[in-house]
Amino acid sequence: MQNFDQNELNKFEKMAITWWDPNGDFKPIHQLNPLRLQYILDQSNGLFAKNVLDVGCGGGILSESMAKQGAKVTGIDMSIAPLEVAKMHAKESSLAIDYQQSTIEDFLQKHTALVEAKKAEKFDVITCMEMLEHVPDPVSIITSCQALLKTDGVLFFSTINRTFKAWALVVLGAEYILKLLPKGTHDYDKFIRPSELLRWSDEAGLHCQDMCGYHYNPFLGRFWFNDDVSANYIATFKKS
Repeated sequence: MQNFDQNELNKFEKMAITWWDPNGDFKPIHQLNPLRLQYILDQSNGLFAKNVLDVGCGGGILSESMAKQGAKVTGIDMSIAPLEVAKMHAKESSLAIDYQQSTIEDFLQKHTALVEAKKAEKFDVITCMEMLEHVPDPVSIITSCQALLKTDGVLFFSTINRTFKAWALVVLGAEYILKLLPKGTHDYDKFIRPSELLRWSDEAGLHCQDMCGYHYNPFLGRFWFNDDVSANYIATFKKS
């Protein structure tokens, strides 16, 4: 199943060369990553020796940070250039990360066959960060992640609420005023309300364990979490 938007992929292909530049196009992600990694560690009781899937891994910022915690990481993405950057950077960092160009739907088919042949296991932890708002069918992503998760596994989604505040901060503020992100990175109409994410997850057999908003101070270059999910937010799920 081709659950991707080529126009969306093209945006990230153009930015791939700057992926690991802490002052480049992905500066906000570099600043956010320590906070979201700690959230993942807290909610999953650590990652050491766990089988982890990073869906929409891009250039591998989160994948590498999880691998450094002792996780066995597989990263999938449909963007060719970011994956090449991810592979190169992992090699330079002496990290063994299995990067694959694949949609989650195709990966599910292949991995399920390996599981049935007892050549692989399902995943202890699955992360899907800042991706749901970039695909045509986010429900398919959620359903596929649920199918790849172990019975006692933990699944993480982060995305953007469809509110005026989110548009003002993420689109107008970050892209046009502060220029923290390239113009056109986000499409407001694709933003996802928490109620929608919760409904889709419930229908997929997932139960929300935790949800919180994350916020950014551009002058201090600092992110923090609180209960306000009116813009960016992250959520933890387990199988119902």
